[in-house]
Amino acid sequence: MKTVWITGGSRGIGAAAVREFARAGWRAAFSYRSSEKAARALVQELAAEGHTALAVRADMCVRAEVDACVREIHAAFGPVDALVCNAGVAQQKLFQDITDADWDFIFDGNLKSAFYAVQAVLPDFFAAQKGSVVTVSSVWGVTGASCESHYAAAKSGLIGLTKSLAQELGPSGVRVNCVAPGVIDTDMNRGHSAETMRALAEETPLCRIGTPEEAAKAVFFLASDASAFITGQVLGVAGGFGGC
Repeated sequence: MKTVWITGGSRGIGAAAVREFARAGWRAAFSYRSSEKAARALVQELAAEGHTALAVRADMCVRAEVDACVREIHAAFGPVDALVCNAGVAQQKLFQDITDADWDFIFDGNLKSAFYAVQAVLPDFFAAQKGSVVTVSSVWGVTGASCESHYAAAKSGLIGLTKSLAQELGPSGVRVNCVAPGVIDTDMNRGHSAETMRALAEETPLCRIGTPEEAAKAVFFLASDASAFITGQVLGVAGGFGGC
């Protein structure tokens, strides 16, 4: 039985990914920062179905907490076979209003968190001479985004990290790919007005908003052996939005 670690796994795409892996027979470990109630509910939901999941509280922007999270996963499940870097934060601001603190908040939450997580599992991957990393970027990391320039830049950086690691880690049998979701029905997007969401759906060639489950299926595919000869790729799960 394989073990996956999903960062930011208590809600949205992360929670859908936890369910996808657990129901496919994986041992699903996930980290969360503040949504303890949702994390516990997800573990109980899957346990009731006979599946195995582990929730670990960790701030992915603090290396010591990331390392402690991996130790807890090792104690419960053993080495990690696949990592899903899903933890992320968003913010809408005019570029001229972005502060140093805003910039660091977005880059730490979206990019540094992945840096720490990947480094933490590399010993497992190198020992096994195999492993899979899936990063979760955004369509905005491909197209850019007005009033979210720091978010788009961080998500674009995640794509650059994915492609670079695919080249560097490939000789060690480690695959690294990226999912770039479009407009998905998650808490992150529920701050938009109904009018804005309708407009975004109209801009999407498939004429609707995506679901967390649809993004999670793409994540699972790229982490699993079904994509054994795929690495360094960005898979858009955006219904055609922004060309993805």
